[in-house]
Amino acid sequence: MSVQSVDRTLDILEALADQGGEAGLSEIAARTRLPYGTIHRLLQTLLARGYVRQESDRRYALGGSLVRIGEVAERLVGGWAEPYLTKMVELSGETANMAVLEGDFVVYVAQVPSPRRLRMFAEVGRRVLPHSTAVGKVLLADRADAAAVFGRTGLPRRTEHTITNVDRLLAELVTVRERGYAMDLGEEELGVHCLAVPVSDGDRVVAGMSVSGPADRISALNRDELAQGLRKIAHDFGVEAFGSGR
Repeated sequence: MSVQSVDRTLDILEALADQGGEAGLSEIAARTRLPYGTIHRLLQTLLARGYVRQESDRRYALGGSLVRIGEVAERLVGGWAEPYLTKMVELSGETANMAVLEGDFVVYVAQVPSPRRLRMFAEVGRRVLPHSTAVGKVLLADRADAAAVFGRTGLPRRTEHTITNVDRLLAELVTVRERGYAMDLGEEELGVHCLAVPVSDGDRVVAGMSVSGPADRISALNRDELAQGLRKIAHDFGVEAFGSGR
């Protein structure tokens, strides 16, 4: 049995997160469908505890008290992911990673390396822009504000293969959403290919899981068959970690 005030408070925090971490009262109301008075009352408690702050323009933003909770939760989720990433390594023979979206950046939170001598590494904690990575694409394919994210970050060219045209990138996100996986074909690092699948909490994509390796080895794999296997592993992890599918 849920407690209404707790549900509503979490709805407000999630609405702020969905707006990129900052929103006005009317935007929060539109997303939560809560009365203005209720939102204002709950925001006062969140402000007092540091979970929300009020900007000079009277908009509300996620507060610093969430950082400690987020860091601990991120570390725990990364640990829960390791057995599933190990299964991805066994399936593909390549290094497996998990990443989440923090603000406009992709952050790697867990990794299990390939047993092969020549293997790829993405340091846990590393932050990258989403447009040139497969995990970034699966994370943004689920969001209606992808164009706004690209507007804020720009599309810097990482390699000669990086997609730097917004319309082309948005079209690719549609393809990612339809087929259920994303590719990075040397767009972040020359000679490295990556295939990523989404992790869902049942309502939205909350993380991306991927395998990456030398371009020739990834290209030799059956892409659709590999993606199907990775999606099954990611789904099972989503059920355990986030309760998706329950």
